[in-house]
Amino acid sequence: MTEETSSAVIFRERLKKARELRAWNQAELGRKAGMPASSVAHFETGTRKPSFESLRRLANALEITTDYLLGRVDSPELAQAGDPLFRDIGKLSGNDREIAKGFLEMLAKRSAEKKEKGP
Repeated sequence: MTEETSSAVIFRERLKKARELRAWNQAELGRKAGMPASSVAHFETGTRKPSFESLRRLANALEITTDYLLGRVDSPELAQAGDPLFRDIGKLSGNDREIAKGFLEMLAKRSAEKKEKGP
């Protein structure tokens, strides 16, 4: 197996694994990444390779790095510099991720408002 072939296999497997971890079907990932479900299916089967833009959209939608999808790091946690918060969020699926994300956004907004008001 050539390096290019093994990289393509790693990408297909990791894309599917990351999608399934969130309990999303291909249509849901496509919607969140702003692309047709058929594109996600093609990427997962290896019949098409993503453009740089598609790769970026998939990584953003899945909230993981392109390094993980491309096989440059072995786990999504390593791609986030070992931050325990990212490690724990990476273990959540679908709806629980959305709840955690909303809660973190609320905390960040509250923190920003406190900084604006001062001590």
